[in-house]
Formats: sequence, C-alpha cells, structure tokens
Amino acid sequence: MDIIELPVDGYEKVVRCRDKDSGLHALIAVHDTTLGPALGGMRMLPYVSEDEALTDVLRLSRGMTYKSAVADTGLGGGKSVIIGDPAIKPEALFLAMGRFVDSLGGSYITAEDMNIRIADLEVVQRETKWVTGLAREAGSSGNPSPYTAYGCLVGIEATLQEAFGSPDCEGRAILIQGIGAVGGALAEYLGARGAEVIICDINEERVEAMIREHGFRSVRDEGHEAIPCDVYAPCARGATLNDETIPKLACKVVAGCANNQLAEARHGQMLKDRGILYAPDYVINAGGIINVAVEMLPGGYDESAAMERIESIRHNLAQVFEIARTEDVPTHDAADLLAERRLEAGRAAKA
Repeated sequence: MDIIELPVDGYEKVVRCRDKDSGLHALIAVHDTTLGPALGGMRMLPYVSEDEALTDVLRLSRGMTYKSAVADTGLGGGKSVIIGDPAIKPEALFLAMGRFVDSLGGSYITAEDMNIRIADLEVVQRETKWVTGLAREAGSSGNPSPYTAYGCLVGIEATLQEAFGSPDCEGRAILIQGIGAVGGALAEYLGARGAEVIICDINEERVEAMIREHGFRSVRDEGHEAIPCDVYAPCARGATLNDETIPKLACKVVAGCANNQLAEARHGQMLKDRGILYAPDYVINAGGIINVAVEMLPGGYDESAAMERIESIRHNLAQVFEIARTEDVPTHDAADLLAERRLEAGRAAKA
C-alpha cells in the first residue's frame, strides 16, 4: 500500500492511497480539526482523473468543517473519495480502504456517502474502528436519512417563523423536488403537520406511489420551480438555484435538504434581491451529521438524545437569519460567518 501526503494550503492533511493488490485508488482530506476529529462520508465515483477527485474531496471536506461548526457537533471536517466504478466493489478494496482510514490514527472518521452502503462500511470496519453510521443492530446510528429529513422539517419551521411570523406548517403549500429517502420522509413529516404537500421527481413511479399512499398533489419535474407555493424544498440534485430557475421562483422561502443548492455563491444574493428567504443547505440538512455525532458521545448512541440535538437546527437558523439582517448579507454568507466565528472561538480556546 502506497500512501503519500499531498501538500494543500488551508488543509491539515490530504493523503492519497494506491494499493496494487486491491486496486484501491483513494483520497482523504482532513480540512480542520479545531473543534474535534474530522467526520465526513466516503463516496465512490468513476472520476475521470485524480485531479477531479481531488477537487471534489477538498470542496466536500471544507463544507463538512462548516456544517459541523454550525451544527455544534464538536467535530471537524473531512471527506474521502474512492476513484472507481461503484458497480464493481471487491471486498479487498474496502479492506484496503479500512487500512487507509486507520493510517490517519483517528483524525478522520468515515461514514456513508454517495454509492457507499452500510455493507461496504462493515467491511471497512474490519480494518479500522474509525467508522460511524453502521447498522442499528450493531449499536450504531444506522440510516441517517430520517434524521436529515426531521432536521429539514425543523429548519422549515424556523424559516417559516422568520418569513411569516409563525412556524406552523398547517395550510402552507410546500413544494418538494425529489422524494427519495430524505425528501420522501420530509413529505410524510409535513403531511402529518397539515401542510399542503406538492411533490415532483424524475422517477414517476415513485411519485405515483406517494400519491397512492398519502394523497399528495404532484407536478411535473420539468418547470417545477415556477409552481406557486410558500416553500420550495429542493431535496435531490444540487445547483437547482441558478440563473435560469431563480427568476421563475414563485415562493417566499427556499428550504430543502439537497446539498450545494446554489449553483454559484452569487445566486444567494439573487435570492436576497428577490425577497426570497433561503435556509442555507448545510445548516438545514445537518440532521444526519448530528445523529452520527451522537454516536461519538460517551455511552454510545441514543436516539432520543439525537432527536433532541437535531432541534438545535431551529436555533442555528435563527442565528443565521439574525446575522443576515444585522450584517445585511445573504443568508449563505451569514452561515459562513457563524461557522467562522465558532471556529475562531475554538482556536482561541486552544491558544
């Protein structure tokens, strides 16, 4: 196994691993451990080059630092990527990945992410203890999707409070784009609270199943952003808030659980200019990482403690909105300011 460190300004450690025997080609980035060890998921994609994979792991690990800081998890930010076809998953590859993770001595803790399943992580765990989010039967926190969805519900309520003066979802038209594991659970939470749930997804069978089970209204995925609603909740692909879609939005609030919703940072200013209140994605979708962070506490995972901590998303968003008003900045910039202030406080405490 050949592991080398790649010097990257602004990152504590970036390492590359090539293992001839297993075929592993992977990268781990540890962005910042000021607040605690770096937690971040492992993903597997057929990147066209190592440079593309490096760009991805750097961006994602930095994002995890900010997400963890705002969520007050007591953890830092990291990420790992495996360069390869996710349809081909030899056991030896994940055993080697476990040794790679273990070589960092606990400064990086891995979890499930794109194209990685609990079964893959169980193989990784055979070579390292620095794995979270395994099956509940094993005493771990399990599938994070319901907790991400619940956190998004809490965040929608906080954003409604800011936009309309009441957190009540009842009677509010909420358009959910993407009804996969997280978006579907969010739709159920909102339906139970009396919201007028509108759904769309590129998977028409999934939409039909939700309509049959819950009676939700549906719209076509194409052009969905122009549908009048109180809240638009992007819960699938990223970059849905862009030059083309923002002028068409017919909502007062954007609050969803998708990652990287803004195609570019300037699109946050576009939303502000249109008078649309945006709940920054990494603040509102932090339920999953909060749930996993509870697993790291003394005494192990406790679901009731996790649900209680997820409620903090309400307070965190209120702080973001207050900073946005006070500093007259878009909410995504306000979220970054909140994260940076918490990181600075952590550095000062260590000095």
